[in-house]
Amino acid sequence: MVACRRSKRVFSGIQPTGNLTLGNYLGALKRFVEIQDSGVETIYCLVDLHAITTWQNPAELSDATREAAAGFMASGIDPARSILFNQSQVPAHSELAWIFNCVARMGWLGRMTQFKDKAGKNRENASVGLFAYPALMAADILVYHATHVPVGDDQKQHLELTRDIAIKFNNDFEVDFFPVIEPIIEGTATRVMSLRDGTKKMSKSDPSDMSRINLTDDSNKIAAKIRKAKTDSAPVPESPDGLVGRHEAANLLHIFAALSDQSIETITSEFGGRMFSEFKAVLTELAVDRIGPVTAELNRLMKDPAEIDRILASGAEQATLIAEPIVRQTHDIVGMIGSR
Repeated sequence: MVACRRSKRVFSGIQPTGNLTLGNYLGALKRFVEIQDSGVETIYCLVDLHAITTWQNPAELSDATREAAAGFMASGIDPARSILFNQSQVPAHSELAWIFNCVARMGWLGRMTQFKDKAGKNRENASVGLFAYPALMAADILVYHATHVPVGDDQKQHLELTRDIAIKFNNDFEVDFFPVIEPIIEGTATRVMSLRDGTKKMSKSDPSDMSRINLTDDSNKIAAKIRKAKTDSAPVPESPDGLVGRHEAANLLHIFAALSDQSIETITSEFGGRMFSEFKAVLTELAVDRIGPVTAELNRLMKDPAEIDRILASGAEQATLIAEPIVRQTHDIVGMIGSR
């Protein structure tokens, strides 16, 4: 029986499609840094193969990949302590994804709600890549024998599919090879919502730039967006129970809590009864204080794209050293001859 490694290894990634937002920072990057700083082995990937499941302008994709890498590093990801690379530089991802395409079932992929949302009513016109996206995501994770993955709520279903693929592969070939990964879903603002509609996720694809805070926004833009963020006429509630049904109010308080590393109970206790105009002023000061240095460092890094490319290439070399032996072992298990 072939057994897999069991020591803790964390993997996660972000699509490099431009305009990293406060949602990316609070929901992902800030947590990635915390995991890195805890001393756990961490592998972080810019998933450009996933990005092209919908058409991307080639020049814009290259720039967005560099900007995402700069965003990771500006947020605190240290390439000397975490492996940071872009997915397409490590062919093992695609190799394992094909094998997983042959393990996953059509019915499993057909039930993925994210495919249904992105494909819309014209599913027949969606790319095969968009449909098979979850199998590639499973390969991204399992090609490193990662054991834990920090994810948002919108990726939980894909992570469950990754577990199903690992279990089915192990059962089909009577091995204990791929780990059954565990999600890391934690933090006050794992899902940051739009500043214009508290029922929708903050998104870089929203037509309104006022719906989000970009990591490239200067202090004046941040202030204007928070000042104009949608709320209601009631004051800040004195307890979290008072946020029920108040989506925009809840979003701003959760953003404050995540930026300040405080609980919602603490925030409502401090600001309860005060008007949102007053709360927004304090939130603006906090956001500028926390995001300003990230923006400055991101802009500095983007002035040297060659250095970003060097860092990503170095990370890809490190990732390949882990991934290629796992792919070779997978080929052996499946019965393929002459695997590297």
